[in-house]
Amino acid sequence: AIAMKLGLVPFHFWFPEVLQGSPLTTGLLLSTIMKLPPMALLFMTSPSLNPTLLTTMAILSTALGGWMGLNQTQTRKILAFSSISHLGWMAIIVIYNPKLTLLNFYLYVLMTSTVFLTLNSIKALKLSTLMTTWTKAPALNTMLLLTLLSLAGLPPLTGFLPKWLIIQELTKQDMAPAATIISLLSLLGLFFYLRLAYCATITLPPHTTNHMKLWYTNKPTSILVAILTTMSIILLPISPMILTII
Repeated sequence: AIAMKLGLVPFHFWFPEVLQGSPLTTGLLLSTIMKLPPMALLFMTSPSLNPTLLTTMAILSTALGGWMGLNQTQTRKILAFSSISHLGWMAIIVIYNPKLTLLNFYLYVLMTSTVFLTLNSIKALKLSTLMTTWTKAPALNTMLLLTLLSLAGLPPLTGFLPKWLIIQELTKQDMAPAATIISLLSLLGLFFYLRLAYCATITLPPHTTNHMKLWYTNKPTSILVAILTTMSIILLPISPMILTII
């Protein structure tokens, strides 16, 4: 039941379709706040869960989240499969170190909120639309690039911290094969994050688009988006302080 609520494989089928049919603001709530109650239940019941079953579901979630996101053209579906992939990382470590799961969840909420709010600001629902938004908000698109790379888990950005700590903990628990498999599967997700980042920062599409380019406007960037973007990018250097807090 918890896996169904979270959208873990093989109970994930509802999540991408619901997210695709929702506005970006509703999608933000579905991907972040609505996952908090089942995540709390998973945290509380973690000592009584079957490690083999949970590890299998986690690896399958990471694999399917990365694989299914490769051929998508809708930004909301890409973010849905991104969410499934991140849930795999949270599920694989919850039995061994529940605090790491919470840290991963908090940072996932932070980065996903940034991406959703940025896409909502530039009104980009498809990759083809995203290609033409650089003229409207070039600074916002640049920040979107860095946030997407952070979601992919590339150092020295914030998203690298939970992946690094989870791999370290799995190795300590003599689960090096599982750590290797889930690390390699996350490369699938890296591909579609790079695809999104490429579309967000390209100044001239490789082919003619059917969308009119939007001219630059002096609309000020939301303070909330600015703060979330900053936190999504530069938290890695203060990771010791974050670890003492949790």
